Amino acid sequence: MTFRQFAFNNVLRNKRLYVAYFLSSMFMVMVFFTFALFAFHPVISGDVFHSGLGKKSLFGLKVAGGIIYVFSFFFVLYSMSAFLKSRKKEFGILMVQGMSMRQIRLMVFLENMLIGCFATIGGITLGLVFAKLILLIAEKVLMFNEKLNFYFPLLAIIVTFVSFIVLFLFISFFVAFILRSEKLLNLLKGDKQSKGEPKASILLTILAALLLGVGYFFALITKGNGVFFAVLPVTIVVTIGTYLFFTQLSVYVIRKLKGQETLFWRKTNMILFSDLSYRMKDNARTFFMVAIISTVAFCAIGTLYGLQSFFNSSTRNWHPNTFTYNTKGEDKTEAKDVDLINKTLKQYDIQAKTAHMTLKYFHVKGQEQLIVQQSDFNRFAALIGEKTIQLSKGKAVAVGYKGFPYSKEQKLLHQPIDLQSGKQIQADQVIKSKALAEEQYYLVTDTDYKQLKEQKSNEHFYAWQVQKEKEKTLIHVGEELLKKIPSTKFSGVDQQVFQGNKDYGPVFFVGLFIGIVFFVSAGSFLYFRLYADVDDDKQKFTAISKMGLTEKELKKVLNRQIAMLFFAPIIVALIHGAVALTALSHAFEYNLFKESATVLSVFALIQLIYFFIVRFYYIKQIKAVI
Repeated sequence: MTFRQFAFNNVLRNKRLYVAYFLSSMFMVMVFFTFALFAFHPVISGDVFHSGLGKKSLFGLKVAGGIIYVFSFFFVLYSMSAFLKSRKKEFGILMVQGMSMRQIRLMVFLENMLIGCFATIGGITLGLVFAKLILLIAEKVLMFNEKLNFYFPLLAIIVTFVSFIVLFLFISFFVAFILRSEKLLNLLKGDKQSKGEPKASILLTILAALLLGVGYFFALITKGNGVFFAVLPVTIVVTIGTYLFFTQLSVYVIRKLKGQETLFWRKTNMILFSDLSYRMKDNARTFFMVAIISTVAFCAIGTLYGLQSFFNSSTRNWHPNTFTYNTKGEDKTEAKDVDLINKTLKQYDIQAKTAHMTLKYFHVKGQEQLIVQQSDFNRFAALIGEKTIQLSKGKAVAVGYKGFPYSKEQKLLHQPIDLQSGKQIQADQVIKSKALAEEQYYLVTDTDYKQLKEQKSNEHFYAWQVQKEKEKTLIHVGEELLKKIPSTKFSGVDQQVFQGNKDYGPVFFVGLFIGIVFFVSAGSFLYFRLYADVDDDKQKFTAISKMGLTEKELKKVLNRQIAMLFFAPIIVALIHGAVALTALSHAFEYNLFKESATVLSVFALIQLIYFFIVRFYYIKQIKAVI
């Protein structure tokens, strides 16, 4: 048997550990290849996409590919370090048999390159298999007018293959280099060296709880623009608190639970808690890393999804009418444009209610201010299904736009409005309405409106409200009319929402993939740490089973132990994500509960499915040796 065959057989014999490394690496390659497949697509890289936001989106795809590539480097490096740690004893035995450290480094180098080559080829192959599905999803998300047809991505294959072969080559050299200084005694002992009873500092435990509490408190109470100023300090505080939570607070809590005799001596709790404190201490850094990476994934996707919902809702709030048309002053094309809109709606057999008014601006306290008479307001309010209002003579109200978070209609209160008779009226209350797309204005009775003086300017405002019609038809009509009428005069809300989603699609597409990569990587880290201890668990539970531990009790202990180790960092990440998305909703004064709950629930469900799969095979391996 040659040395190369020996390295190849080593990979096969350690397939339990290497299969996770191989599959995770292959997934990384597949995601990177997907980006390359997408970025080099003729429609994306051609002139169709090279204008305005298209260039920025293409640049974003390249940046995303770079992020995935850099993250892949650290992911593979961490994976290799986990393998090496679990194989220290094996290396020690090989050295006793006469293998030199140079040969061990060469063996590790060959093994890693072997896995790297197959993972790269496998990732590209898997990417090609799902290429059409991925392009269809991208076409749906990005709302392209042109089809993203399948093509043979030769350039994407070359870029992906070369990039990851270089990555695995560099990591193989790096890993081989760090093996040079290990002593034979340490290798033979492996992970068997006593670490002593895990202890936690009371001071650091209190500090962990304090930092997390303070971080959450300020994240939740901060409102408006203050959220953006609080992001950096709160992130730093919570990150430090998270690290101390896993290294100190969790160990302290477990030690306290072990001190409760009624709990510790109950059934199989002794086995569970005795090992759990060591596991939490040993895996603290991994848990911290998984919690932070998962939080980034939750926040990235939750923020992107939330912002899309916010923008769509804001657009529809700001434009409650299906179509609107307005002109300033005298416009010679006004009659022609309005006639064109009516004819186009009739051409597509669209039934719409319509209303028209003149928006007049008056001199109020040195500024031009819109003042609307009650009858006009009520006509437009009825058009969108809002309640009408009845004012008494001499009364006025300040109207703020409903759904606009930063309206400043309060400043209109108690400001005198001059009438021609010499009398003054002033608004003494505020109402919210979407009847007119204005940030703030005054509303007065028709009688008082006729007595206003010093008119400064006026606009003509038309609105069409469609009750029942297919959204695609309204989008098409909006796009057709915009070709003939400037966007400064005409707008269609469905077309605006569609265009906004289309412009936002590339950002969401990129963020979604990066978030998925981070989350899958976090799950892989947990898998590596769990299976790194499987040999120790086999010996431990074999010994305990001889003392009378039943199969039912074994499954119960393993279920609880795996669940605690698997979900501890994920639960922390879910809490971090929920707080962060709540803070985001405070920043925009928009309720993101539905979006946050959707994103966090989907991730929690994926993690739960992953847990059941991992638990099944883990318990199966433990039971096989008992």
